[in-house]
Amino acid sequence: MPVTSFCARRHAGRAAIAATVVAALASIVGPGPVRAAADTDAERVATGLRETAAAGRNIAWDWVSELTTRFGPRPAGSASEHAAAEWAAARLRTLGFDEVRIETFPVTAWVRGTETAQIVAPFPQPLVIAALGESPPTPPAGIEAEVVVFGSLEELQAAPPGSLTGRVAMVAAAMVRTEDGAGYSSAVGARIDGPRDAARRGAIAFLLRSTGTGTHRFAHTGTTRYVDGRVPIPSFALSAPDALQIQRLAALGDKVRVRLTSTARYIEGARSQNVIAEVRGSERPREIVLLGAHLDSWDQGTGAIDDAAGTAIVVAAARLIHELPQRPRRTVRIVLFGSEEVAQPAVPFGAFGGHAYARAHRAELPEHVLAGESDLGADRVYALALPPPWAKSGFAHSAARVLAPIGVLMSPGPPDDVGTDVQPSVDGGVPGMELNQDATRYFDIHHTPDDTLERIDRAQLDQNVAAWAALAWLAADSGQLPARTPAEPAPP
Repeated sequence: MPVTSFCARRHAGRAAIAATVVAALASIVGPGPVRAAADTDAERVATGLRETAAAGRNIAWDWVSELTTRFGPRPAGSASEHAAAEWAAARLRTLGFDEVRIETFPVTAWVRGTETAQIVAPFPQPLVIAALGESPPTPPAGIEAEVVVFGSLEELQAAPPGSLTGRVAMVAAAMVRTEDGAGYSSAVGARIDGPRDAARRGAIAFLLRSTGTGTHRFAHTGTTRYVDGRVPIPSFALSAPDALQIQRLAALGDKVRVRLTSTARYIEGARSQNVIAEVRGSERPREIVLLGAHLDSWDQGTGAIDDAAGTAIVVAAARLIHELPQRPRRTVRIVLFGSEEVAQPAVPFGAFGGHAYARAHRAELPEHVLAGESDLGADRVYALALPPPWAKSGFAHSAARVLAPIGVLMSPGPPDDVGTDVQPSVDGGVPGMELNQDATRYFDIHHTPDDTLERIDRAQLDQNVAAWAALAWLAADSGQLPARTPAEPAPP
C-alpha cells in the first residue's frame, strides 16, 4: 500500500467503509449484535481518541524525534540507554503519569568495537560487514581463511563434523519479503544458530548474508546465541551485495579467502532497566492493561523504527487517555523495556527486560487483563489479533467497530507473536494481543545504519497511535471483557 495521509484517506473513504463494515463484522467476529458505531460510552470515547490521534494531535512524533536525536543509539547496558531511561521517566512525570519508576536489573553488555573485512583471494576486494551481537573478538592479527558457502542453515547442519576445520562458514540464504514479517522468523535461525553449528564442524569464523530484505550495501546486525556461556567463534553479517559477490566467485570455481578483524568486547556486571508509568484506573485500579515497547536499540543507527517508534506509540496512546476528563475503570500501564535486543550467557538467555518485569511483578500478573507490544516500526496497523476467549466477545465487536474506519480489521486467528518483551508475562497467564503492522519495508531498515528518524512516516505513526489509544481505552474501560482462565504459574 502506498504511503498516504491517513487523515485524508479516512475522510475520503468513510462512506465506503460504513457501507461494508456491518457485513464484514458478521464474518469477522461471528454472531452478535451489530450496532451503529459508537453507541456505547466506551466506544464513543474510543472513537474520539482514534480521531484525535489520527489527526496528528498526539505527542508521538515529538517523543521519537527527541529520543533518537538526543541519545542516538541505545545499546543495552550502555550510558546512552541509562540516560534515555532517565529522560523517559522525567518526561513521563512531567506529562502527569502516575507511579513513574525505573526498575533495574543486571546484564552482560556487549560493545562492538571496530571491525573490518576483505576478500584477499583470488583478488583483493573490500567487504561491508557488521559483527553479530555477542560475537567475540578475533585475535589481534585477525582471521584469514577460505570461505565455504552454504545455501541455507540446513545445508550447514548437514555438513559432517570436522569438514570446516580451519575455514570460514558462510550461510547465503536470502530473507523473503512479506507484509506480515513472516519471512524473518524463517530466516533468523541462521543468525541465531549458525555460529554454533559452524563451530561444531570446525569453522573458525562465521559469515551470514544479512537477515533483512534490503539490497543496499550495508549490513544488518542482530544477536546470536550463547552456547555454554559464550559465543563460540567470531560471527559477522555481510551486506547483501557482498554476500552475492562471494557466492558468484564461488560459483566461478574460485577459492575465496577472506580476512576478518573485530575488537568486540563484553562488560560483565552492567545494568539495564525498565521504565514504568501508569494512568491509574478509577474503579478497578489493580486490573492492568499493559502497553509495552523497548527503549534499547542496536548501535548502528539511532534505533528509530526499532524501537523508539514503539515507545512513542504507546506513550502517546496512554497520554491521550490521561488527558481525558474521566479515567478508565482499569489501569493502563506503560512499560519501556530494557535489553530486548541482546542475548545473555545465562537463563533466560534473552528478552531480559521482559523476564525482569515478569519476575518483579509476578504477584500482579493474575490481575493483568491484556498485554500488547509495539515493536515492528511505525508503518500502518492493518489487523488486530485477540486471544481465543476474546475473539467472539462483546469486546471484539466493539474493537472491530472502532478500528475499521482506520483500516484495522479483526484477524481470523489468534496472535502469532505478542512481542518479545511481553511474552514472559503471557507465558505467566496474561492474555496477549497483537496489532499487526505492515512489515513490507521494515526489514530493509531494521538493525542497520539506516534505522533513523527519516525512515518514519508521520501519518502512519499517527495511525498506530490511533489504534493503540482506542484499543487500550476499550480494554481498560469495557464491561465486556471475557473472564480470565486460570493462569499458569509465572516463570521464576
